[in-house]
Amino acid sequence: MAAAPDERGPGPAAGEQLQQQHVGCQVFPERLAQGKPQQGFLSSFFTNNQKCQLMLLQTLETNPYVKLLLDAMKHSGCAVNKERHFSCEDCNGNVSGGFDASVSQIVLCQNNICNQAHMNRVVTHELVHAFDHCRAHVDWFTNVRHLACSEVRAANLSGDCSLLNEIFRLHFGLKRHHQTCVRDRAIRSILAVRNISKEVAQKAVDEVFESCFNDHEPFGRIPHNKTYARYAHRDFQNRDRYYSNI
Repeated sequence: MAAAPDERGPGPAAGEQLQQQHVGCQVFPERLAQGKPQQGFLSSFFTNNQKCQLMLLQTLETNPYVKLLLDAMKHSGCAVNKERHFSCEDCNGNVSGGFDASVSQIVLCQNNICNQAHMNRVVTHELVHAFDHCRAHVDWFTNVRHLACSEVRAANLSGDCSLLNEIFRLHFGLKRHHQTCVRDRAIRSILAVRNISKEVAQKAVDEVFESCFNDHEPFGRIPHNKTYARYAHRDFQNRDRYYSNI
């Protein structure tokens, strides 16, 4: 599949476009009218939108998870542009964000992202999906195992299941707790965007869990906190310099 930020090759067939639109609009119903983000000049004056834009800028400039993912995508030929590849919008329910593969854009739910730490996690999570979209032929719309793999990776690498976040959720003290959290959050994410049973989502996650949980690219390790993410970013930059000199 084409890289997330790139617009290479011909577009999908009409039937596939309709299917992609339907999936995206399950979570982002305001996109149904045109099949793409609705943005306007006046939207920047709304409080939620302005707050979302400011938090996004802070995340892109300072968060070590995000800085590594942006570098990795650029290195893979998928440079990210803030204006093109992020959209702050109102969303239904409790959804915080999503990767809309049909238009290669990350949607940030401005009415549900409540603080900077939340924004950091959402952007990191969705950038993992964008990175997967960039490097692999992910069939987001018809292959639930592909979706499951990316959801496992996003939950594992974004900090969603960090010890601190799990303590805030009053979930802690279980053996192999990180793996349990990743699996549960991956299943929840699938159910949020696909009209399938919980049993089907669980089966898909179970089938891909081992290989996808152990795929730590581009971090090279599970970044359990910002310090780990900074080390991973440093190692990625050094790796890039090493290969450029070969």
